[in-house]
Amino acid sequence: MTSDVAVPAPATAAANGHGEAHTTAGFGALTLGSIGVVYGDIGTSPLYAFREAVMVAAGAEGSPTTAAVLGVVSLILWALIVVVTLKYVVILLRADNNGEGGTLALMALAQRAVGTGGATIVLLGIISGALFYGDAVITPAVSVLSAIEGMKDVTLTFEPYIVPLTVVILVGLFAVQSRGTARVAAFFGPVMCVWFAVIAVAAIGPIIRQPQILFALNPLYAVSFMLHHGVIGFVTLGAVFLAVTGAEALYADLGHFGKRPIQTAWLFIVVPSLALNYLGQGALVLDDPGAIVSPFFQLFPQGWLRGSMVVLATMATVIASQAVITGAYSLTRQAIQLGLLPRFEIRHTSEAHSGQIFIPRINQLLLVAVILMVLLFRSSSALASAYGIAVTGTMVVTGMMGFVVIWKAWRWSPFAAAALIVPFLFLDLTFLAANLLKVFEGGWVPLALGSLMILLMYTWRRGSRLLFEKSRKLEFPLADLVAMLEKRPPQRVPGTAVFLTSDPLSAPTALMHSLKHYKVLHEKNVILTIETAQTPRIDPAERVRLEQISPTFSKVTLKFGFMESPNVPKALAIARKLGWQFDIMSTSFFLSRRALKPAAHSGMPRWQDRLFISLSRSANDATDYFQIPSGRVVEVGTQVTI
Repeated sequence: MTSDVAVPAPATAAANGHGEAHTTAGFGALTLGSIGVVYGDIGTSPLYAFREAVMVAAGAEGSPTTAAVLGVVSLILWALIVVVTLKYVVILLRADNNGEGGTLALMALAQRAVGTGGATIVLLGIISGALFYGDAVITPAVSVLSAIEGMKDVTLTFEPYIVPLTVVILVGLFAVQSRGTARVAAFFGPVMCVWFAVIAVAAIGPIIRQPQILFALNPLYAVSFMLHHGVIGFVTLGAVFLAVTGAEALYADLGHFGKRPIQTAWLFIVVPSLALNYLGQGALVLDDPGAIVSPFFQLFPQGWLRGSMVVLATMATVIASQAVITGAYSLTRQAIQLGLLPRFEIRHTSEAHSGQIFIPRINQLLLVAVILMVLLFRSSSALASAYGIAVTGTMVVTGMMGFVVIWKAWRWSPFAAAALIVPFLFLDLTFLAANLLKVFEGGWVPLALGSLMILLMYTWRRGSRLLFEKSRKLEFPLADLVAMLEKRPPQRVPGTAVFLTSDPLSAPTALMHSLKHYKVLHEKNVILTIETAQTPRIDPAERVRLEQISPTFSKVTLKFGFMESPNVPKALAIARKLGWQFDIMSTSFFLSRRALKPAAHSGMPRWQDRLFISLSRSANDATDYFQIPSGRVVEVGTQVTI
């Protein structure tokens, strides 16, 4: 079943909402926080990225050559420079949607810039959002598993316990999500600072012993490797991409920390540490080709130091996993507000920060999927084959939407916008093609997850539109009904009735059924519509729009940003300043709860009709979602075919 307010009508006008006031916090604190939250994923890539890339480059020979090591390290370093630094840090961080970033924020920005006919932009947003869920499943599994595998380098007696211990850690991580991340997040920054310092310092010794590794700073070694290794070089490129997974987090967390702290942390702390570590791993393998089995942990001497590094690596990968889990919550809330997913229960875990939320259903689904990944693949090397496809797909889509924003919103000429974005898009497509070679080795997993989410999002959006259009044809014009009721009013009862609807031009179904069955009308009646703007947040001064349409009827429109959780009673309190004497204890909220049945003919195939109906039945109750006191709600049932 679904309600009249299942599809929030998108606001057409741009609002002046802004992200959370990240400027009020100290610049140093924001920079430290960004190191902990933004860079957890890309910061733990050295655990497996270099190892996987060199092993692919070594191929059947088994032992990596000097040319292969220099080529792989050069490819990794220049991928970090071109993909992360130039594309994300320099360009995309400027494409903010009122201070917010992320793939759906970019979609809303591009859609607003295009105006009408933005269906293609929405489709791109659906694809990139869906692929993120594939990444959110694999990142915790591969990160934690790669850290725990370091136990083998301490002593082989731990090997049988690697998978069970990984499962225990992941279950514990998902179990604490409902408590919120505010307290734990305070440790993220310092721990990751220690992590980056340690991995940088550990690399200095091997670099001094093998200074020829510094030749990898020359991009010609990367080009030469690709030209002389043919297919192997192309396949290696798919493994090299593991070094830049997590780059999307730079953009997604823009609203939490601001542009300058994220840029500062990357340029002065993160990328120098990563570059040193990859150079150190390369130097170690040049010195001892046998170290390729586990080059990261062999940077540290055998004994307590290596054991301590396993513990630190585990902490760092848990932080990386936490960041992608909370990212999945934020993305889900945005998708719900933008009409791409049904309503899910959203719990706020912090009174101070609206962005700290917990979505039980997403948490459960992610936990099951992540544990399945660990049990199915059982090693980080096997999981690495599945990793990358979802991220490269997201990067390609982000590049496309970035082109639209630069062209339409920044008002560049299409040729100038293409000159800026096409080289990055070409590189992203090359990485995507290289990763697609891993489809049969496990790459099908994120593609399958992403395809499932695309299907669910498209079905929900398409079904909601069809339901809205069908309901509109069956409903009576509100203006005509109000004129009739004012001319010949039925019996009046004291109090205020609020009728929620997604179409303010038509009489709400709940109002029609109330008149039909109860044959009474309240003294004051409010037609309430909830809109979702294409901006992250709305200024409180623009939250409420009040329109008097007759002595006893008025229209109230509440506008929320796509990153806000709608709180109807709190928003209606603002209406008091506009002249509406709102008292929730004398107000009844009327909602229409619709039981959907598949129609003989609709705009979707029968199986998709049934999928949409199943999704609508799984949606969270509108009363809870809009935070309306349940004791003040009257639900009127009706049956609709679709």
